[in-house]
Amino acid sequence: MTGHGRRPLVAGNWKMNGLRKSVSVVESVRARLTPDLTDRIDVLICPPSTLIASCVAAAYGSPIAIGGQNLHAKASGAFTGSISAEMLSDLGARYVIVGHSERRAYHHETDDGVHAKALAARRAGLCGIICVGETQEEREEGRTLDIVRAQLAIGVPKGATATDTVIAYEPVWAIGTGLTPTPADIAEVHASLREMLTSLIGPEAARVRILYGGSVKPGNARELMSVENVDGALVGGASLVAEDFLGIAQAYAR
Repeated sequence: MTGHGRRPLVAGNWKMNGLRKSVSVVESVRARLTPDLTDRIDVLICPPSTLIASCVAAAYGSPIAIGGQNLHAKASGAFTGSISAEMLSDLGARYVIVGHSERRAYHHETDDGVHAKALAARRAGLCGIICVGETQEEREEGRTLDIVRAQLAIGVPKGATATDTVIAYEPVWAIGTGLTPTPADIAEVHASLREMLTSLIGPEAARVRILYGGSVKPGNARELMSVENVDGALVGGASLVAEDFLGIAQAYAR
């Protein structure tokens, strides 16, 4: 367990990767997860929406949860190509990523939009993983804490709880680049996010998990996951390879 009994979460985000044969990754992770590890952590895989149902079937009866990567704030309607929280839940998803930096950058998602999507996730009984993070330019300008705290302040719905909300800090400049902040930098950001959460939702903030994401690999996972207030990882490319994803989860092995 991490601080205040927070159970670590190791989550994989496949992004726009994966065909039907990729379900074998879920099967491989399932076959190689040990009870010793799953007694200590939660494991989540977020495939593209085309594979959610197949991955739910592959994970059925195991400790692996399946989630979505995005959602529309409305429950239904004339929104061609979109998927609602209710649709994700109906497929068997239990989590959904909200406000990933790639959605913010390429689809112009705003903090207010993130807030609406987080509310939609709660409405459908999903746990929303709300992403925050700064660009390289913002970091160089010394604005990291201002940026992530502002994103959090608007994105997190009133009354958020540890059951329906997870926070993920992903510095934009570290995603897929092989670069990572120092442990001290990560500790500073996560402590600031915890403080902001406390001002937003009170004592419940101590129970909400805050993940780190951005070039997490088996070789650096143990160091990164040992940082104070880091309650797990949101893993990108490494989650597409069962051995690498499991190697990151092993950071929590006894």
